[in-house]
Amino acid sequence: MTLQQQIRANRFRTVLVLAAFGLLITALGGAAYALGGTGLGGLVLVVGVVYGIFAYISSGSMVAKLTGAHPVTREEWPEVYHLIDTVSIAAGMEAAPPLYVVDDPAPNAFAAGRVPATSYVVVTSGLLESMSKRELEGVLAHEVSHIRNRDVRLMTLAAVLVGVVALVSDLLARMLYFGGGRRKGGDSGQGWIFLVLAIVTILLAPLAAVMVQMALSRRREYLADASAAEITNDPEGLALALRRLELDHREIHNVTSATAHLYIETPLRNTTGPSKFVAGLFNTHPPLAARIGVLEEAGGFRLPDSLPGAGDIELPIA
Repeated sequence: MTLQQQIRANRFRTVLVLAAFGLLITALGGAAYALGGTGLGGLVLVVGVVYGIFAYISSGSMVAKLTGAHPVTREEWPEVYHLIDTVSIAAGMEAAPPLYVVDDPAPNAFAAGRVPATSYVVVTSGLLESMSKRELEGVLAHEVSHIRNRDVRLMTLAAVLVGVVALVSDLLARMLYFGGGRRKGGDSGQGWIFLVLAIVTILLAPLAAVMVQMALSRRREYLADASAAEITNDPEGLALALRRLELDHREIHNVTSATAHLYIETPLRNTTGPSKFVAGLFNTHPPLAARIGVLEEAGGFRLPDSLPGAGDIELPIA
């Protein structure tokens, strides 16, 4: 798939995400109508749509607040800015995106924003401490690829809209729990049918939103890996970075399911017990081992059993 084909495909997927969001909000509006009549149903629709539009417009800043990311300057991080300048030039970007940091020891990174001009790349302090320059360059190239390929807008939009659906569903669930609202049809059989449908909708809408999010995320990671390998001409460097992420089991503290798909690797790693199997079914990322295998096959190399030492770039974390 060429870059232009990928950009067109992501624009089409953006329309699909907006359509799916509209259907979910409409379904929740119907559930609100079943619980509280026309007034509540209309209120849910208006609030959902208005908040969705507002959230989309301010999605970049909202994601930064949700993840605890804050910007750093070139004076603070000259070496990292030099690396992102290099990969941005190689990617054909008009300008390098600004850098943000999340103060967390778990290594990870993501990109966010609506358009390339306002997008930014986020790395955790743990990523800078654990990666070599070569590996960090691969990670930055991966995130710049998301911006260049225009899928960062799609995934930022998905993060915001999943949050909107979850918020509306939670409000309706609380109303239902505390006995608010009326059932359409009173105590008749029709009324109970509407009530059951409302409960099912409230419970399944967030799940449906996550499934839309998951369907969008998995393929884009393989594409961004391939783009990063092309930008740096060093698929082994990115593969080493992914292997280092695979071996590190620390979990980012300030993360939600709405933003987990943005990261280069899922930040929700420590799920245990029966829920681990369920989490695996709805994982927004393909397995790191599979991604590493694709890079190894494309580059004609095999990673060693042990990784070389990292952390050869010393950076003050603001």
